[in-house]
Amino acid sequence: MTKIFVIGSANTDMVIKTDQLPKPGETKLGGHFFMNAGGKGANQAVAAARLGGNVTLIAKLGNDIFGKQTIAALNSENIQTGYIFIDDQSPSGTALIMVNEEGENCIAVAPGANANLLPPDIDKVKKFCEAAIILVQLEIPLQTITYIAKTAKSNRQKLIINPAPAQKLGNDLLDGLYLITPNETETHVLTGINVWDQKTASEAAASFLSRGVENVIITMGNQGAYFQNNDFKIMIPAPKVKAMDTTAAGDVFSGALTVALTEMMDWEKAIRFAVQAASISVTRMGAQSSIPYRKEIIL
Repeated sequence: MTKIFVIGSANTDMVIKTDQLPKPGETKLGGHFFMNAGGKGANQAVAAARLGGNVTLIAKLGNDIFGKQTIAALNSENIQTGYIFIDDQSPSGTALIMVNEEGENCIAVAPGANANLLPPDIDKVKKFCEAAIILVQLEIPLQTITYIAKTAKSNRQKLIINPAPAQKLGNDLLDGLYLITPNETETHVLTGINVWDQKTASEAAASFLSRGVENVIITMGNQGAYFQNNDFKIMIPAPKVKAMDTTAAGDVFSGALTVALTEMMDWEKAIRFAVQAASISVTRMGAQSSIPYRKEIIL
């Protein structure tokens, strides 16, 4: 099977579902609380595994109950965890999430051990060059992502960056990048262009292409996803669904897309596959608990 390496964060999410998100200084009563495995790296690994990928997760956890629970859960998803490193000095990452009735959320993350996943850890991954596609996000140090990009480029491996949470990325990181998958907010941070329709998405995609990115997908929530490279452009609409929780939609999209690309789907089919998986996830509560299985995707 073609191998996918996901490199990124693993967190424990503590979620409160309430009617409305509280304003600063305000307390809301009557919410429902639950805990869920999360972190963008782990979410994307689980999505890729459930949708048919052969997945290895590279991450760092604390030597605590949250870390042990995370590894057990990942093993149960048939994700290879041999390169999840343990940090005896820092706690596992945690996220506090509030979700309102419309499925909108606000999230605060304490990175913990995620912030200590560094280039020397990547050097310990002996089978790194065996990955067909490497998928990363921005919840680990930027110096590590830059090192991964340099290593992947020298190995002629395909690297996908899901630039979330949004932050500026240098041209040295973007030049030669196989694929970037920002949403509208992340696109604005990276390009300065406000995306709200296909025309503005195309303008933003052109900005990425001018900086050396080979392929661009801009995810646009309930509008779907826009793809562009130097040869082809297309808008893939999203099916109409009632959103309950959008927490992991972008992660599901990224994991699903990576699987589709390893299966050699063309861009249109791959993006439809990913859009459908993400659309299913928003109809369910939680991060990893919302991720669909392959049998639920109908192309």
